[in-house]
Amino acid sequence: MAYRFLLLERFPDDGVALVRLNRPEVLNALSLELMEELVGALEELDADPGVRAIVLTGNERAFAAGADITQMADASVVRMVLVDQFQKWDRIKRIRKPLIAAVSGYALGGGCELAMSCDMIVASETARFGQPEINIGVMPGAGGTQRLTRAIGKARAMEMVLTGRMITAEEARLAGLVNRVVPVELYLDEALKLAREVAARPPLAVRLAKEAVLKAFELPLSAGLEFERKNFYLLFATEDQKEGMRAFLEKRPPVWKGQ
Repeated sequence: MAYRFLLLERFPDDGVALVRLNRPEVLNALSLELMEELVGALEELDADPGVRAIVLTGNERAFAAGADITQMADASVVRMVLVDQFQKWDRIKRIRKPLIAAVSGYALGGGCELAMSCDMIVASETARFGQPEINIGVMPGAGGTQRLTRAIGKARAMEMVLTGRMITAEEARLAGLVNRVVPVELYLDEALKLAREVAARPPLAVRLAKEAVLKAFELPLSAGLEFERKNFYLLFATEDQKEGMRAFLEKRPPVWKGQ
């Protein structure tokens, strides 16, 4: 499929796909059209058995500098409800394969929310994260108040949301928002390296483990432990569990089938 606002690349030998946001003239502002393409691309990759991990990135200057304000400046409540732009974000949440954000430059507003919708974040030293919606008379609406608070705590999230202050990549790492920070020339390679590591693991175990980790943000501890236990038991119905344990006992590398 040809995309207008995305660049898509596959690395079939590694089981990895790379999706680039491609509106550089507006710092990859997240228009409705771009988001529609992005969700479609992610769902296509999620359904592809040859893809086991996905990297999402922008360019060195900006991951995404926010929503496309030109599409919202004169909108009414009725129009916002009818457009229902956030249903696309709900579809991203349902992607089953690991999503890794490779962030350089600005990840602001919707851009920060998009990075947080991913499972892991690799940042360049130039990355800047923020929720500056307060400066234009609104607030985060695609998960910024919820995911940011869960990632870095109430006090830091409150300051960022209420003042619009950006934080550096290193601040984000120390706060627990980012996995690692590397020089700008290495950030994409590092994200792809991490994706290859994940893709080399048994696909079904990765999928169920991702589900369990995400449930930790939504369930009380007792319910989360029960969900984890059920997923653990389910994996004993897979060929990969048998292969993984046999390979361990036989002291050889496992060969995963995703079955």
